Amino acid sequence: MFDDAITLNSGEDDYVHRWIDGSPIDIPVGKVVCVGRNYADHARELGNEVPESPILFMKPATALASLHEPVVIPAGQGPVHHEVEMVVLIGKRIRKETDLENIRFSIAAYGVGLDLTLRELQNQLKEKGHPWERAKAFDGAAPVSGFIDARGISVRQNLDVTLEINAEVKQHGHTGLMLFPTFELVAEISQTFTLEPGDVVFTGTPAGVGPLNSGDKFTARLGNIIQVFGHIA
Repeated sequence: MFDDAITLNSGEDDYVHRWIDGSPIDIPVGKVVCVGRNYADHARELGNEVPESPILFMKPATALASLHEPVVIPAGQGPVHHEVEMVVLIGKRIRKETDLENIRFSIAAYGVGLDLTLRELQNQLKEKGHPWERAKAFDGAAPVSGFIDARGISVRQNLDVTLEINAEVKQHGHTGLMLFPTFELVAEISQTFTLEPGDVVFTGTPAGVGPLNSGDKFTARLGNIIQVFGHIA
């Protein structure tokens, strides 16, 4: 059964992690770690090689926003593309961990989010060999849903990840198609970046990325456990 219980504006300017019922999670807001090309079909649609190891990049905490509020996209900087993803909320410190059971018990919750991307700017930066942060890490570039307690979810099962824009399915995949599965991905990240409670991991997007426009209405789903109805401001 879908749970989209967050319906009210929290009245706060600053993002806080919340459960799907809208109640705050007693955990700090940390950094965002993302993985590129974790679905082969997405790598191919952008003309990129399928990677042999995870392509990692980060966004600051200021990129986090609530997917249950109007999503604000940059104006006058070219197309902003949607990339729907399952997201992981870290509950315990993870550093250079290889035991996947320890990884499992260090994850607090799961949600769904959008990795927003200024695509033309990203392509320009890539052509020059420059970092992507200006295209990927701007304020509000990582809106996420309320979270579901990890104890109630088995990510070893294939969870559908879906995004509809104006009632049309734009992206659909499932976690079984990830090149680097959830626990293995988090373990790999922890070899380079220590993950702290409150950090968020974006696990990659399936094919179908495309532009968002002001006024668009969207539905983001993770399996049959999270469904978020929202719109672009």
